[in-house]
Amino acid sequence: MTDTIEIPGYKAGTWTIDPSHSEVAFSVRHMLISKVKGKFEKFDATFVTGENPLDTKVTASADVASVNTNDKNRDGHLATNDFFDAPTHPELTFVSTGVRLEGGDYKVDGDLTIKGVTKPVTFDFEFGGFGTDPYGNYKAGFTATTEVDRNEFGVNWNAALETGGVLVGDKVTITIEVQAVLQP
Repeated sequence: MTDTIEIPGYKAGTWTIDPSHSEVAFSVRHMLISKVKGKFEKFDATFVTGENPLDTKVTASADVASVNTNDKNRDGHLATNDFFDAPTHPELTFVSTGVRLEGGDYKVDGDLTIKGVTKPVTFDFEFGGFGTDPYGNYKAGFTATTEVDRNEFGVNWNAALETGGVLVGDKVTITIEVQAVLQP
């Protein structure tokens, strides 16, 4: 039996992403000394919330060819088979399998697919709140974060450094900032 969670301002329904107030981003170690960040310019998501917030369902996708790391050459390399293989696998997808409360923190479990490989992941979910924008749209805000090993998804290109180590780290942090709009 699932416990019912009460959240002030919560409404059941179908929510879609507000792309001008949302972001799908990632960061990875570069040369083991710093982090390179990037984001996907094109993405979409739908959230279907039940009467109980723990019954929420999420489906999301990001257009691989829209990757932006502020370096066109690197973005082009990321689109190749060395990394995302955009021509063969044009989207990254996430489909939730459950929402749970663990020690006071929300977790969203689901299946993440990158480069045709699907693996279970858990996003740490930080709820921002609800509000009505100046145009009368009811919105929800949140941040979701997870860390994945890119090698598990077949994204394993790397280069050895003459000083030791490798060019690209294995662990990738994915951070999703969302403002979602309740549909009428």
